[in-house]
Amino acid sequence: MNSKVKNVKMLPLTILKYFSLIFFSVAAALPVVSCVITAFKTDTEYQNTNVMTLPESWLNLENFRQAFMKANMGRAFMNSVIILVFVLLLSALLGTQLAYVLSRFAFPGNKIIRNLFLFASLLPGVAMQIAVYEIMYKLGFINSLPGYIIMMCGTDVISIYIYIQFIENIPVSLDESAIVDGAGYFTIFYRILLPLMKPAIVTSCILKGVGTYNEYYAASLYLQDKKNYCTVATSLYTFVGPLGSKYNLICAGVIIALLPAFIVFITCQKQIYSGLTAGAVKG
Repeated sequence: MNSKVKNVKMLPLTILKYFSLIFFSVAAALPVVSCVITAFKTDTEYQNTNVMTLPESWLNLENFRQAFMKANMGRAFMNSVIILVFVLLLSALLGTQLAYVLSRFAFPGNKIIRNLFLFASLLPGVAMQIAVYEIMYKLGFINSLPGYIIMMCGTDVISIYIYIQFIENIPVSLDESAIVDGAGYFTIFYRILLPLMKPAIVTSCILKGVGTYNEYYAASLYLQDKKNYCTVATSLYTFVGPLGSKYNLICAGVIIALLPAFIVFITCQKQIYSGLTAGAVKG
């Protein structure tokens, strides 16, 4: 009897829980569904129908062809891949080394450096853009892929904290045993710690990779030559202008931009999930 009364009391809470899950799931999926529908519409269909009206033909690929050609997405993908590969490699290499030094060595200023990283992570990025732009301009890094890559690597504070937390969970006895066997600090890092940090590196690369691939503001600000230095995010701006925006072409370009990330996620989802869960706790 008591269980039935308890179930009756919990019924409104259960209904509210499932209603909220369904509501927010639909709210999250609605823009994606609308984007897919719009991508297959012709200009006439888009102008005379609402966003949820299905297109007359799902075989209309002309929008995708125009989006790829007019937005120069071939070069955009090439630039984005170059930026992504070098940013992830440099961020992982520099971040793990810095985390190793800060977590394994006690020296004057260690805590100050950590606090400065924390302070930098709390500052809004927009507030520092004037100083960053002046530095980039003085160094000649405007309209320069290497300069943009260096700038993107220098904003990776969260990943450093992920590496520090992970290394602090690795027993120091491993380092001491290696030192007894005659290993140096570089050998300890590259042969022992770095392989153990794979889950943290995967977690950091996922976070950094998504942010770098989707970055629009910094790419538009520092890569001003949109013909030679366009990225996937900035190439879609081709279809936005003072005379109106061609949202059917924009949606087609968005789907094209999403395909590589979707393929990577499908093929590497086992490694992504294992990296996120293992990197969240301990090696």
